[in-house]
Amino acid sequence: MSMWHGLQYPLKPGSEEAVKELFRKSGRPRFDVTDSDGKVVGRLLGTMVFVGKEIAVRIIEVEGPLPLVAAHMSRQPEVREFERELEQYLAAPRDMITPDGARAFFREAALENVLARRHDQPLKPVG
Repeated sequence: MSMWHGLQYPLKPGSEEAVKELFRKSGRPRFDVTDSDGKVVGRLLGTMVFVGKEIAVRIIEVEGPLPLVAAHMSRQPEVREFERELEQYLAAPRDMITPDGARAFFREAALENVLARRHDQPLKPVG
């Protein structure tokens, strides 16, 4: 079963257009989420990004535990390059280069999914 997660990126004032372009041109990581031994432990299913005044929000749909997804993302060259370029626009620094740093960022920047509604499914609580 897949889960949706949100991550917030507080931005420096005036950096919104640069951040939009950076997200648009970012590369694609491997979709199979692997652990440090290379074993498949999940899958990246989708990503959406919203940018507003001094904030960006990334919404991801994944299968697998979020800490393992975060560690997997930190090992992806495309993600490492994106995060390195993004750093200059962030209001607060963070470490997305190491698996521990990535897990800490995901923990601190996480947004709780409290509602997921589809037109073709009955209403049910999230969580």
